[in-house]
Amino acid sequence: MNKFSHIDLRVNDLSRVLPFYEKLLPALGFTRAFHSADWRVFAGEGELPRTAYFAITEDREHQPNANLIGFWADDREEVDRMAELVREIGGTINDGPRLFPISPTYYAVFFEDPCGNKYEIVHRLN
Repeated sequence: MNKFSHIDLRVNDLSRVLPFYEKLLPALGFTRAFHSADWRVFAGEGELPRTAYFAITEDREHQPNANLIGFWADDREEVDRMAELVREIGGTINDGPRLFPISPTYYAVFFEDPCGNKYEIVHRLN
């Protein structure tokens, strides 16, 4: 069983990054929105609170760091499509998409949102 529950992400400029996440998160399967005054919540299929969700709030003092959030891709083509989407919506590709020497089939793209938070989308067989 996948024990993942949710991500509570801080960004230093919500108005700048929200258009990015409104395109990225649905493409990753977070297709339902539950927004409040302070939080923008994107959830997967299923009932809250049991389904995975990604919540974003603004903290003007937030400083991105070396933390990284990773997502699975079904195949290399999905990694490539997501890399192209990241470019189109204002993200920064830091590396890839390409094979990485983590394992013989580790195909990934590493990128940042417009505020500098770091991500990876990966497909691997072993």
